[in-house]
Amino acid sequence: MLRTSHGFWAVAVMMGSGLLPAQQLTLMQAVEAAAKNYPAIRVSQEQLNAAAAGIRLARTAYLPRVDAFAQMNRATRNNLFGMLFPQSTLPSISGPVLGTNNFESAWGSAVGGLVRWEPFDFGLRRANTRLAEAARTQSEATLKRTEFEIATATIDSYLTLTAAQEALKAAKAGVTRAGSILQTTNAMVDAQLRPGADSSRAEAELAAAGTQLIQAQQAVDIAGAALSQFVALAPAQIAIAAERLLALPPEAPSQKVNFETNPVVLEQYATVEQARAQLRALARSYFPKFALEGAAYARGTGDRLDGTRLGGLNGLAPNVQNYAVGFSVTFPIMDLAATRAREAVQSATIRALTARSEQIILELRTRWNIALAQLHGARQIAANTPIQVSAAHAATLQSTARYESGLGTIDQVAEAQRLLSQAEIDDALAHLNVWRALLGLATAAGDLQPFLAEAGK
Repeated sequence: MLRTSHGFWAVAVMMGSGLLPAQQLTLMQAVEAAAKNYPAIRVSQEQLNAAAAGIRLARTAYLPRVDAFAQMNRATRNNLFGMLFPQSTLPSISGPVLGTNNFESAWGSAVGGLVRWEPFDFGLRRANTRLAEAARTQSEATLKRTEFEIATATIDSYLTLTAAQEALKAAKAGVTRAGSILQTTNAMVDAQLRPGADSSRAEAELAAAGTQLIQAQQAVDIAGAALSQFVALAPAQIAIAAERLLALPPEAPSQKVNFETNPVVLEQYATVEQARAQLRALARSYFPKFALEGAAYARGTGDRLDGTRLGGLNGLAPNVQNYAVGFSVTFPIMDLAATRAREAVQSATIRALTARSEQIILELRTRWNIALAQLHGARQIAANTPIQVSAAHAATLQSTARYESGLGTIDQVAEAQRLLSQAEIDDALAHLNVWRALLGLATAAGDLQPFLAEAGK
């Protein structure tokens, strides 16, 4: 019997080796911590900042373009007649053809500036600005959707940890009952009132209860690790304050849900609008481009028309000036087919995104109906589990009394205790399943505030 006693105290020590959290965390605090610390939200926030900067970038197209240039070189002056197609390899040269071919060089210099401005563009710049604004709106919708999903995941992890801790409590109670019946059995075996096989069976039940306790503790550790990623705390530092979640929420009247206000749907709508803005920008791209241009420049050279050179540093200072003012028109005539093809591609993309919006709403409506069915069933189960616990508790007391009086068997006591442990777990989880169903409704509706207001009371 000494070995059995050691086994009991080992399980008792294991029961006392639970988490010693350092910080109480309410559901609302967990959601707020996730909104502040989770990296995905910061990613979406920076994407929003980038989109806002994109609007400022698009608006710079209204400004004139000013280019400045300065150059000094030492170069030969061999020039000849002929034409080259535009290219970026051979340097250009100006001046008369001297008919010479030698490697004598002279200083040359140039400095100047060019101002170019489009007085009108048939709405292209405005379309590009609206495209940038649509991108910002889409980024804002993505941020809200990310915040919503992270809050939902945090609440779900919080509920999971609460359920795991309730299961752990029931497992600890089961170990306590199994240890108690083992002590009783040992005493009766020592008094030769029961066979030694009863002690072995009772010890096996204690070991099984201990295994269940280990599994329950493991579930708590895993759930704590999952929650820790949202609240920026180590799992050992998390202590939840979930008293409200252990009680049944009140019945709520049926409500009409507008799924179009769900952050997931709003993000999809913003994506559709961004695609439409891209199409409008494409439609304004096939137009002539008009530009007012003004240029002023000066050049210097150490060469003379007769082929001789000026000495010293002549040519390093620009000394011949020119200016020009003009108006230019460019029109990519052959781009029409490519522009029409891009518009066709974009139109198909818009239709696909619109269909995706309808699919999302259909999926949300389905999730709402499923959550309603889950809520109805969870409430019925929650109303039935207290009866199950009461009956199982009475059966455990009766079977234990019968065993102690010699009228029952150890198998009957073990079966009654197992039923009681399972009933206690079912009763604890029944209330949490009601809350989980309510979370499903809130997620489908796209509004967590009513859930948080009720769960945080």
